[in-house]
Amino acid sequence: MGIYGKKKNFDKDDNSNIFWTTMSDLLLGLAIIFMTLFVLAMTGFTQETVELQQNQMKASEQIAEKLKEADIDAEVDKLTGNVKISDLQLFEVGSYQLSPKGKQFLDKFVPIYINTIFANPILYENVENIIVQGHTDSQMFVNAKTPEEQFSKNMQLSLQRAAAVQEYMFRTKYDKKNAPALNKIIVVEGKSFTEPVLDANGKEDYAKSRRVELKLRVKGK
Repeated sequence: MGIYGKKKNFDKDDNSNIFWTTMSDLLLGLAIIFMTLFVLAMTGFTQETVELQQNQMKASEQIAEKLKEADIDAEVDKLTGNVKISDLQLFEVGSYQLSPKGKQFLDKFVPIYINTIFANPILYENVENIIVQGHTDSQMFVNAKTPEEQFSKNMQLSLQRAAAVQEYMFRTKYDKKNAPALNKIIVVEGKSFTEPVLDANGKEDYAKSRRVELKLRVKGK
């Protein structure tokens, strides 16, 4: 009986080991399948993102090149297509009304900027917004008595300047077939003095801080 008893217990342990081995293999197999699907999904997303970034860079470089050829003074980020325009190019000091010089600038600048973006289907179909963004410096605003009033007055000025640029953009001779699409994606923002431009010593560059920026907000970023 002792011998048979030991044999019976051995068979029971052996069957238990087989069960757990089978379950471990199953779980391992499921984990491998899950990881494979995850990697494939992430690889596809990455490829799409890389393609979009490449097209964004290509359009940015084209914008920079065409502005240079047209002798237009604007700072272009060749990675993102974002453009910085000095307030002196557009406005009289302390004003949000476009100067004659500012209108002439936009007459040349806007068609190049808009037409280049819409000439690249992969890019413009993934553009969520074109943001016209106004910025001021942090110097004391005339008649501002408190820091809060100082901020608010600069916010109002930055927003008014951005709105003036956006409004005039539609008057320029860009390809008007793109007007309906442009209407849907253009956005106006005021930033007051919250995003100053700093010099090499980390101090605010007042002249460069006073600016209007055009930014591309791409879907999925």
